[in-house]
Amino acid sequence: MGKWIFNILVSIDQLGNTVFFGDPDETISSRLGKIKVKNGGVIPWSKPLAKTIDYFLDQVDENHSIDSIEKDEGKNALYETDKNKSNESYTI
Repeated sequence: MGKWIFNILVSIDQLGNTVFFGDPDETISSRLGKIKVKNGGVIPWSKPLAKTIDYFLDQVDENHSIDSIEKDEGKNALYETDKNKSNESYTI
């Protein structure tokens, strides 16, 4: 039952990312982590929703978005600046 609930939550997470023009196979956390790494470890104020979501995720699980980066996902994002380029490195 626990695995089923986890799978449902991941699918909701991926749906949310897709609704906001992200890759349908990537989670919101992974996308936030990539934005954070790309901006030196912080999400810029120009993305207030992303900054807010990341703040609350960090309250539950410190460094959640960074730890959730899916390096092999993001190529199918519709929002051009969120597309994962194969030569990017995601470490801080």
